[in-house]
Amino acid sequence: MKAKILYVEDDESLSFVTRDNLELQGYNIVHCATGREALELSNNGLQPDLYILDVMLPDVDGFEIARRIRRRDQQTPILFLTAKSLKEDRLKGLRLGADDYITKPFSIEELILKVEIFLRRSAISIPENTELYRIGLFELDYKNLSLETPEGGRQLTQKEADLLLLFAKKTDQVIRRSDILRELWGEDDYFMGRSLDVFISRLRKYLKPDKDLKLENIHGVGFRLRTGTEDS
Repeated sequence: MKAKILYVEDDESLSFVTRDNLELQGYNIVHCATGREALELSNNGLQPDLYILDVMLPDVDGFEIARRIRRRDQQTPILFLTAKSLKEDRLKGLRLGADDYITKPFSIEELILKVEIFLRRSAISIPENTELYRIGLFELDYKNLSLETPEGGRQLTQKEADLLLLFAKKTDQVIRRSDILRELWGEDDYFMGRSLDVFISRLRKYLKPDKDLKLENIHGVGFRLRTGTEDS
């Protein structure tokens, strides 16, 4: 089945070209020119496999759309298209729950690559005996994008689950920053690195209740998830 993408963009020329190219790749594109229309479709049961949201819209901006989507849907990837170059604006989107962003003007090839990466990761199937990963007091259910604790569960975004899975597979091992970026973002550059830092901060917050877990920054190299078992 073709992946369904909800694409929100008010620029008529850009949206036509982008939609046409994505459809040529075999994707089912639902296009909206306003944030209000996108929210109405979402509220009425539209369940896309990926959201592509322009930040600057004439009514409800992309940030607000993402905020409302994440109230009920923590799983579906969100990709921002933004003309803003300010680092703070990009990080704001990530903190709201977006998975990545592309700055305008962008190449269609770059967008298609990002879409392919997100949809491929969303469709990953894991053998039954490796669906659950124990991390200290937590249990990662990667298939269902959830992190279970004795006190209850937390729904993860796809990118959060992808990143935590890497650490779960390699606890107490240093994972190079460049390897994480290429594996999860498809490239290693400054802005993708800033995105990674946002997600690392989120995971530290989620894992904080377990005092024996520590997500360490290995300066100039990468990160390591210490479980406390090395010293015991």
